[in-house]
Amino acid sequence: MNICIYYQQVKGLRGLPDCPSPWPPETRSPLNDFQSLSAMELHHASHRVEAWKTVMNVEECAQHCNQHLDCRAFHFTPRNQGCQLLSWTQHSDQTQLQKNVEYDLYQKKDYVRDCIVNNGISYRGTVSTTIGGISCQHWNQKFPADHKYTPNSQNGLEKNYCRNPDSDQQGPWCYTTNPKIRFQTCGIKTCQKATCFTCNGEDYRGSLDYTESGQECQRWDLQYPHRHPYNPNKYPDKNLDDNYCRNPDSSERPWCYTTDPQREREFCSIPRCGQKRRQSPPKHTTHNCFKGKGENYRGTANTTATGIPCQRWDAQTPHQHHFLPENYECKDLRENFCRNPDGSEAPWCFTSRPGMRVAFCFQIKRCPDDIKIEECYYENGEQYRGSVNKTRKGIICQHWSQETPHKPQFTPTTHPQLEENFCRNPDGDRYGPWCYTMDPGTPFDYCALKPCSNDPKTSILATSDPVLFQECGKREERRSRLLRVVGGHPGNSPWTVSLRNRQGQHFCGGSLVKDQWVVSALQCFPSCHASLTGYEAWLGTLFKNPQSSDPGLQKIPLMKMVCGPPGSQLIMIKLERPAVLNNRVALICLPPESYMVPDNTQCEIAGWGETNGTGNDTVLNVARLRVITNEECNIKHRGKVKKNELCTMSPMVPVGACEGDYGGPLACYTHDCWVLEGIIIPNRVCARPGWPAIFLRISMYVDWINKVIKLS
Repeated sequence: MNICIYYQQVKGLRGLPDCPSPWPPETRSPLNDFQSLSAMELHHASHRVEAWKTVMNVEECAQHCNQHLDCRAFHFTPRNQGCQLLSWTQHSDQTQLQKNVEYDLYQKKDYVRDCIVNNGISYRGTVSTTIGGISCQHWNQKFPADHKYTPNSQNGLEKNYCRNPDSDQQGPWCYTTNPKIRFQTCGIKTCQKATCFTCNGEDYRGSLDYTESGQECQRWDLQYPHRHPYNPNKYPDKNLDDNYCRNPDSSERPWCYTTDPQREREFCSIPRCGQKRRQSPPKHTTHNCFKGKGENYRGTANTTATGIPCQRWDAQTPHQHHFLPENYECKDLRENFCRNPDGSEAPWCFTSRPGMRVAFCFQIKRCPDDIKIEECYYENGEQYRGSVNKTRKGIICQHWSQETPHKPQFTPTTHPQLEENFCRNPDGDRYGPWCYTMDPGTPFDYCALKPCSNDPKTSILATSDPVLFQECGKREERRSRLLRVVGGHPGNSPWTVSLRNRQGQHFCGGSLVKDQWVVSALQCFPSCHASLTGYEAWLGTLFKNPQSSDPGLQKIPLMKMVCGPPGSQLIMIKLERPAVLNNRVALICLPPESYMVPDNTQCEIAGWGETNGTGNDTVLNVARLRVITNEECNIKHRGKVKKNELCTMSPMVPVGACEGDYGGPLACYTHDCWVLEGIIIPNRVCARPGWPAIFLRISMYVDWINKVIKLS
């Protein structure tokens, strides 16, 4: 249907063009006429407010407002379905916006948008000067210009605001206060031309709400007539406002879902910005490392983390795709270099293997934080008495004597060395001085300090006496037929967690160590402070893409992340609520501190990653590996294996972790239960026969894991 139907929603206007029949009620929401502000309340200093009424939903409230000539906005309270009509907007005199988490404010677009639709016959904004800068004459005055228009409650001729009562094709105009110029257009741009877009329009924040064919856009916060994944609450950084054109999926340009059930989505007709703005280089470009999600990485890495060559961006074999360099000029899709044109978790590429479509380039290092480190500490820093008072991320430390934002377990009363907010190590943490932070979301972190270079390092690895585990590491051993991690078989690993992005896609694994805590790999996330809105942990299922009817499936939102000690590649994730433990979801045991896994111990890895054609990519695969000593491992890896890592060897067949398995567990059966001995991290090769795989050694970080759980 054509956009002219939009004008039939505006009441009291004359001279409207002839339009087809109105929008079908089941496809057009009355909310399309409104612009929303979440958690906001609009006060008026002198007007009496309407009484609240209870409605079925916010759309019914919008319908009530549309039926009242003097209604310009309304409050809606989601908690109790309250509806309050308002005869003013934020641009009215004597009004004030206030934060109120109980309220959502909806205002009619015609009153608050700073652009016009078509010729602006419905414009109700507050522009009151002409294109030549002349003040407008009030509509209720006849001097200096005499005219035929009389303001009333329907025609919108209010004060001296620009209007278009005669459907002038040049848009809203007014009589001027200059006797020599009777009237003049106000030069208000159409919403189509008011805001241009750069690059591919991911940052477009204009107010156009119809497509290039004239289809009105569907609201992003509604699921009809088209169901879609782009819920605004899941994508707060995408500004999915109302039904305005946006580009949340890195398409070629802004688009929207339409209100026509027969047309799901279309591009919007928005002009590109001029050549100068379009070619400006991105900020914070990096070449040897990447920041955040790596969207501005411009280096020349051209293989995946496991050494698989990338496919050229201008090629369509072996994988067809829409990321053509000519359509994404600002994304620098040159040759076959790793890039991040769609805002994924890290730089990636299409691979040259037909059986593996995409893979992350996790071998590219993250850029270090721009925190200048000037002081150092000896041993574990228990004797450090310096005055550094910020963390490795630059967050200011909380005073040890304060109880906000975090209630401390160590205070100057019990530990006299805790001065002011200086970094200290009251609990003998092996990773150095730390502090409580002023960030409510980060209870504690290590400080902007480094070990002194002349401090002798000693091995902290040791064997352990037998340990009794009670409520972890137990599972039902399935003896059923094993179908054909690379070289693995579908198996039972009830502590293995599938981490899902906002689209619900699996991107990394994890291990459930407490009912509300998951351990994973740092490489899986852009940073320790990245937004987790829309991310979930899926537990209790064997399948990579389970049905909603899967009886054991638990979907739990991620609440926060805690970065591991420096150089650890470790991250802990707190779930929004505890997982329900049962025969499908179980905790894995943590090893004793500094425990050295004996040579030839049989272990297993689990994950939903690539199998390189050796197995079933749609289910959780489990593969058996044996532990080897670091000395044996370093023969192959030329001395690059560190003390905080451990190695396994597979048989002379391709068995091991690959793309998508990162963050998952290396579980070893010791002391009559399954113990988390390692975390899968990006390796230099993907399940290469006869080549050792490297894992992060968890026993080095057990004290830190317990500390995070205790202090959080």
